[in-house]
Amino acid sequence: MQALITLLPGDGIGPEVISEAHAVLQTVAQIFQHDFLFAEHAIGGSAIDAHKNPLPDETLQACLASDAVLLGAVGGPAWDDPRAALRPEQGLLRLRKEMQVFANLRPIHVYPGLRHASPLREERLEKVDILIVRELTGGLYFGTPRLQERIDGERRAVDTLEYSESEIRRVVSLALRLAQERRKHVTSVDKANVLETSRLWRQVAAEVARDFPEVRLENQLVDSAAMRLIVAPGEFDVLVTENMFGDILSDAASTLSGSLGLLPSAALGEGKRGLYEPVHGSAPDIAGEGIANPIGAVLSGAMLLRHSLALEEAALAVERAVSMTLEANILTPDLGGEASTREVGERIRSFLERTVLPEGQTKENA
Repeated sequence: MQALITLLPGDGIGPEVISEAHAVLQTVAQIFQHDFLFAEHAIGGSAIDAHKNPLPDETLQACLASDAVLLGAVGGPAWDDPRAALRPEQGLLRLRKEMQVFANLRPIHVYPGLRHASPLREERLEKVDILIVRELTGGLYFGTPRLQERIDGERRAVDTLEYSESEIRRVVSLALRLAQERRKHVTSVDKANVLETSRLWRQVAAEVARDFPEVRLENQLVDSAAMRLIVAPGEFDVLVTENMFGDILSDAASTLSGSLGLLPSAALGEGKRGLYEPVHGSAPDIAGEGIANPIGAVLSGAMLLRHSLALEEAALAVERAVSMTLEANILTPDLGGEASTREVGERIRSFLERTVLPEGQTKENA
């Protein structure tokens, strides 16, 4: 396979973790005999500093011309002034819009050897394997009008929550398709006892589900879903919900794994091209120290292989190499270990070669 992959290292620890994910993808290309071409571009705060634009035109055009985009992180204290005209997050939001990605996928997996790292009791983490599908381009974050005003001397703010039938239909349909390849169970989360948008969401979800008779669809209110994620997370398979609920629930669920550094994500649209990034953010407090956990970025690369390039065997091989690295207790400080970012990346690549290549063969002569 030939593929063009755009790398956006971004800010903070982004360049460190993307460097390791890049190296893993290069190893994949070598041992599976694919031709991956990588191009690196600026986004976020670093792009503001270099180009006075959080998403330079050159970056945007490169992303739109690529088969997939792998992003590190954006943001940091240097660009945190809420009064600033340019903010790193503006680049990411615009990129999502221009790429027309509408669904954010966040897999939550608990590795057996790391259950102690979770704040939950270990017995509650049995069978936790959740895929959260969050609608990404609608809802309260994008509805209009949105404003602040002063009435009779008092400040007033307005945000508008709105969803169209087509926005709901496409993300629920994606969740149901993904569930077909898993345990065939989708939980649709809403607030239908209060919100009109949620009542529409529930109606459309039921209509879409008729085309997937082999998948069980259940509806759950967001407050009880939040409680259930903590009390009985193993009961969930695929969870689909609107933008703000998904934002909150996916961050809450991320604590199950024990570290944000382990978690990948994907933003997908109608086509195969997607935007992939670790969940953890820019972590400026440890940037440059070489101790950031690269696994979230590496697993984001595995999702890239699976969803954009349709290379399931390669994706599984990367995920297996990550599991073996964790089982070997090669852990960064966020997981209680002492390994560096580079050491973790090197061990993942070593396990990848060991499990894929015939004995005695190296990636150089594969």
